[in-house]
Amino acid sequence: MTTPRSYYRIILGRKNVHAEPCHEQSFIGGDWGLNFDLADSLESSVEKFRETNRPIYRQQNPDKSKVSAGLATGMLYTICKGIAVGDIVLCPTGDGACYVGEVNTEYQYVPGGMLPHRRGVQWYPHTLAREEMSLGLKNSAGSIGTVSNISKHHEEIDGLLEGISPQKLFATDETIEDPTVFALEKHLEDFLVSNWASTEMGNDYDIYTEDGEVIGQQYPSDTGPIDILAISKDKKELLVVELKKGRASDAVVGQVQRYMGYVKADLCETGQAVRGVIVALEDDLRIKRALQVTSNIDFYRYQVSFKLFKV
Repeated sequence: MTTPRSYYRIILGRKNVHAEPCHEQSFIGGDWGLNFDLADSLESSVEKFRETNRPIYRQQNPDKSKVSAGLATGMLYTICKGIAVGDIVLCPTGDGACYVGEVNTEYQYVPGGMLPHRRGVQWYPHTLAREEMSLGLKNSAGSIGTVSNISKHHEEIDGLLEGISPQKLFATDETIEDPTVFALEKHLEDFLVSNWASTEMGNDYDIYTEDGEVIGQQYPSDTGPIDILAISKDKKELLVVELKKGRASDAVVGQVQRYMGYVKADLCETGQAVRGVIVALEDDLRIKRALQVTSNIDFYRYQVSFKLFKV
């Protein structure tokens, strides 16, 4: 049985500064300041890799938190080992398109080189324009972070590579009950991030940022990306925020609990607590019943107002 290939969005340097030279030299890569050969530690799992290299990362970057260290080492492992030979990568060019290629080598370390932790890539002869993509793929391809697994959009990506236009909506998650609400709430996630300071949660929490860049939107965990990861203004609590996104109630409750477990185990500094929030369009009895037996997850509803004014 053939193992299906995976698809990743990779940012090649801040503001895609390395995209063109990586394309010219046929590779993708990462840095994160770990300037030594990682081959030995790549033989272990991603959890062991992070456990081994996170202290080294923090020693070299003493101003960085566990959140930053976990993000950096996890993405580095994905580039070096998690991506398999034969997997497809989309790399934004910086001008509204993506280079597309197939990874064709195992991990290589190039001391002193640009993005020294590398994988060879056979690039396709044409790029994909963002304007060709569905809303879901645009959001995934434009998500925060250097590395993003976008395999759920594989049918659309393959179609685009074959010249097939995408459908209007893609329901790629089997737990999604309403694709229309899913699309709406992905817009609302971006709106919530952009207007965080005006929300009730923004009174007590800030979305996690690093060096002025938001890293708390779609923060990767070992069970999937967290919609929003925030931190209390007194730094004593991390907040996991999940939009229901049209999913089944039991699925979203279980998901936020898994994310909170990950944050507690891997991201919380000594003395920090973790809290959860579920945000949904409609009142949901099943969610409220499930949350009656937990004291650290809150449930919020949102309202959408749309008006036309004749001028």
